[in-house]
Amino acid sequence: MNGMRSFLIIVAVVALSGYAGACWFLHAQQRAMIYYGGFTAADPADTDFALERPDATLRGWVVNPDGRAPILYFGGNAERIESNREDFARMFPGRSVYLVAYRGYGASDGTPSEAAIVDDAVALFDHVCARHPGEPVAVIGRSLGSGVASQLAARRPLAKLALITPFDSMVGAAKSHYPIFPVDWLLDERYESMHALRAFERPVLVVHGGRDEIVPEANTLRLIAALPATPQVLRIAAADHNDIAMHAEYAQALSGFMR
Repeated sequence: MNGMRSFLIIVAVVALSGYAGACWFLHAQQRAMIYYGGFTAADPADTDFALERPDATLRGWVVNPDGRAPILYFGGNAERIESNREDFARMFPGRSVYLVAYRGYGASDGTPSEAAIVDDAVALFDHVCARHPGEPVAVIGRSLGSGVASQLAARRPLAKLALITPFDSMVGAAKSHYPIFPVDWLLDERYESMHALRAFERPVLVVHGGRDEIVPEANTLRLIAALPATPQVLRIAAADHNDIAMHAEYAQALSGFMR
């Protein structure tokens, strides 16, 4: 009997040690698990826009550089934002669209983190406002970019905000993927979109997919329910997280909202 008790104690200690080790790993490696900038590497010589930051240079592309009423686009994780240039030129004729890679993405320098990326987004907004004085600035954020765009909306007066496959918070989305771990305690990169938009009353468009397994629909619906003003919502039933831009309704909704 004593032998069995000792065995069970050993098993419990090993299990708890393994669980604690997994928690430590998730906390220590969270940025490596969130940011996939390496998949988006680009040659700086192929870009046409640069913004100097104190510790990095952000690079990207401008669609219709002589256009008006600029739009800032914050892309998804591992998204090659430059692939949107032709589509955005068709969708937003006459408007400048800024596609600037996060630090550590594309041809941009630096190491990504929520604090640094949000600061960069604010700096980009201010820079674009200076380039387009007196013109309204709209923002599109997709997936990870929805978290960035929401934080920017809490800090600057956006004219319009379009959120593609958005989440209520990074913590909320992570809970659906790691339900047995205390992600509330483990996650530093939080992107609390629901909190950031609690007072945002400008026009909002939300586009999400009915087959999204990366950001569960429940997380998007929580964000929608928390918005202070009723947003325009497009649910594309057949779309998943990664193919949503391939559906005709996506372009129609975005171009109509921004027009």
